[in-house]
Amino acid sequence: MRRALNALILGVASLIGVASFLYPFYQPPTQSTGSAMSHSSDAPLIFVLLILFCLGAVLGNLESRQFNSKMVAALGVLTAINAVLRAVPGPAGFSAIFFLPVLVGYVYGPTFGFLLGALSLLVSALIGGGVGPWMPYQMFASGWVGLTSSWLPNLRRWRRAEIVMLTTWGLAWGFCFGAVMNLWFWPYVFTSGTEDMYWQPGIGLAETLKRYAAFYALTSLWWDLARAGGNALLLLFFGAPVVKLLRRFQQRFHFEIG
Repeated sequence: MRRALNALILGVASLIGVASFLYPFYQPPTQSTGSAMSHSSDAPLIFVLLILFCLGAVLGNLESRQFNSKMVAALGVLTAINAVLRAVPGPAGFSAIFFLPVLVGYVYGPTFGFLLGALSLLVSALIGGGVGPWMPYQMFASGWVGLTSSWLPNLRRWRRAEIVMLTTWGLAWGFCFGAVMNLWFWPYVFTSGTEDMYWQPGIGLAETLKRYAAFYALTSLWWDLARAGGNALLLLFFGAPVVKLLRRFQQRFHFEIG
């Protein structure tokens, strides 16, 4: 029952996130707003709901004793570290903020991974002044990095295979994060003369995917390449010692995470 409740909280939160990204396709905007103003009216509500679900996940796990004070403290420390990692310089779209959610989600499970990804984006935005209507969407996408990393098979007995798997996973999420995040503003942008790259109501699923592929290839692919490559290199060279450290902490304080 405890695990089912925990899965329900994550599932409902993720469904809200998916609906937030996709609802403009079902309720089209009446005019072009540009990326800066996309979702400006509904983003505060989405942000509040996401924070409530994060608090619910923490309190629910504390109540069920899957979290304890040590784990809450560890979540706070890792969130702060991961928020600072966002400031690590790199080319184009590189960001070190996805390094820890991949590893923590893999070792500690979906709840911890989702919370770390979502809350570290919030903290880094507050520190760096990156608060805007895009923030809750970044929090969802980063949270999904940590959550889905828990789905990877446990290859603890095969260290080299484990690092290759995590490196490949980080590489894939480097591209996926950009592809997902584009959806928060893409339906709101209409540019005359380039209709083959932008969405319009009534064009159908196949045409939508075709136009989005063209938009992504021309505007985001090379930017996301730096993020994907950076993720892969960090995981390849530093993944093994960090995973070892996370597992040592888990064994030392004897906790289980659902």
